Amino acid sequence: MSDKNADIGAEYSEMIEEMNEAVAESIEQNMKAQAAFVESWTEAMSDSMVEENELAEGTEGYNQATEVWMDAAERMFERSADAAQGEEIDPTEFRDIWLQSANEAAKEIMGTSAFAAANGQLIQSMLDMRQQADDVGQETIAELGFPTRDDVDEVGERLVELERRQHEVEEKLDRILEAIEE
Repeated sequence: MSDKNADIGAEYSEMIEEMNEAVAESIEQNMKAQAAFVESWTEAMSDSMVEENELAEGTEGYNQATEVWMDAAERMFERSADAAQGEEIDPTEFRDIWLQSANEAAKEIMGTSAFAAANGQLIQSMLDMRQQADDVGQETIAELGFPTRDDVDEVGERLVELERRQHEVEEKLDRILEAIEE
């Protein structure tokens, strides 16, 4: 009987050790994700020309997101303790805690005017870069002797004007022919 108890004790110890490793790995991954998030947010805020009040609101949003992460860590710890006490816990519950927390934290940050301002500046920068690349492309095409977009647009406008005039001439001719036939 003691061999059976020893086997059960060893299995239980092994299970607890695996759970502890899983929780530690989960917490480490969470900290890495949070550190990457903070680094990205800080870089975005420092690179942009965000107003002071927007920056304050952004910082408040970041603080709220941090609270969400801390609540998730606390829930993970509590559920790990429940599992250590023998409660059967579905492993997907741990994943769901982190996914829900990541969504809530993102909402806290993305809902701030600082985030909106930083995104607006990013989009404007991207549009400016696109315009510069487009200008360089058009200049290169012109230097190679090919028609540029402006040239094609001008030809299109002239064709529309010619069609309009042709239509007017056709209407006048129709009226003249009708007058002659009467």
